[in-house]
Amino acid sequence: MSQSLKSLFAEVIHPHAAAVKQMVAEHGSFKLGEITLAQVYSGMKGMVGMITETSKLDPEEGIRFRGYSIPELRDMLPKAPGGNEPLPEGIFFLMLTGKLPTEEQTTSLSREWEERSQVPPHVFAALDALPLYTHPMTQFSIAILAMRTESVFAHEYEKGINKKDYWDPMFEDCMNLIARLPRVAAYIYRRTYFNNQQIEPLKGADWSANFAHMMGHDSKEVAELFRLYMTIHTDHEGGNVSAHSTHLVGSALSDAYYSFSAGINGLAGPLHGLANQEVIRWILELQKDLGGGLPSKEQIEQYVNKTLSEGKVVPGYGHAVLRKTDPRFEAQMEFAKKYMPDDDICNIVWRVYDVVPGILGSIKKIQNPWPNVDAHSGALLLHYGIKEYDFFTVLFGVSRALGVLAQLTTSRAMGLPIERPGSITSEGLLKKINAAKAV
Repeated sequence: MSQSLKSLFAEVIHPHAAAVKQMVAEHGSFKLGEITLAQVYSGMKGMVGMITETSKLDPEEGIRFRGYSIPELRDMLPKAPGGNEPLPEGIFFLMLTGKLPTEEQTTSLSREWEERSQVPPHVFAALDALPLYTHPMTQFSIAILAMRTESVFAHEYEKGINKKDYWDPMFEDCMNLIARLPRVAAYIYRRTYFNNQQIEPLKGADWSANFAHMMGHDSKEVAELFRLYMTIHTDHEGGNVSAHSTHLVGSALSDAYYSFSAGINGLAGPLHGLANQEVIRWILELQKDLGGGLPSKEQIEQYVNKTLSEGKVVPGYGHAVLRKTDPRFEAQMEFAKKYMPDDDICNIVWRVYDVVPGILGSIKKIQNPWPNVDAHSGALLLHYGIKEYDFFTVLFGVSRALGVLAQLTTSRAMGLPIERPGSITSEGLLKKINAAKAV
């Protein structure tokens, strides 16, 4: 029997936390750079102010999970029998421990999540009390909070627990939450769009394949897509809104349910996870306005220029950090070219990719003319009949749980403090500028 994920996490995190504590003691005055006024007024972009162990986003290289790129993980992480895409169970194991899991460890985690996946009946009752027109992300956030009745951390904290042991019940909460999210998300999907005709979970299936099944999709291709989708959307270092919100709320010792619900509320914003809806709507509008079918690159170029001339943006292009094509976009494009090379919507996505960077790159104020992950994901879902755009961000949220909850557990094990940055008024800042000029 291989070592359990929990015991391995305890084995690796405690020496790491001790080493970090020693580093802070010895090098606490080390300077990471200077903060500019522009950064203060631009959403703190580029300011290093938090620790995220699970992943790092490089502007030129893209995302790395514990040092591994997406192409490397697609090759190295364990896969389902007969499958080609990595199992998300494996990347969660990696983000938590820093170690690539074996097939046995990955399968063991699949079975453990299956055992933990029972959702309390009152969660479904809470969802059923909502109007059917309630946005799926609102339903998802409410369901997460409704599951807080099961919080191990809240129970143990109320009884009294040593600080050094906070990570243990947090681990339990995060494992339970991750295990139950596909069931909750699929329930919301079937309730909202399929007259509440629910599909019971499979026995012995992996996390992603079971999720697809409960939504109503049992083909091997859809299971493969869900494995890829859930793997590449897991984490994007700590500064994005969903990760930062989860971290911030968790820093107050809020449990995983409060913390992740906060992250989901951030993910629902149009400038964050909701962008995948906007992309597919724009693509379909483009196709309709250009007469249907597969428009030429010349037609698309004219449409894009018209969009920009009207003061609108091309959704799915640009990124706060990246300065190249998002590797997550490339992974999805590779998947599409394998399984759906003749799909009109995917071909439009590729033709837009051929046209848009050149147009946006000629605009001086645009720093990144390249596509991000949202530029492709909706087209893949649409191909398999998942056409309910308002639900797309829930899929994103289920995946994002893996990264932010792995980091939440790690933060508790490292004893990271409550997050409380300082602030300044515009008047106070102006006084500092004037005082510096007078010297």
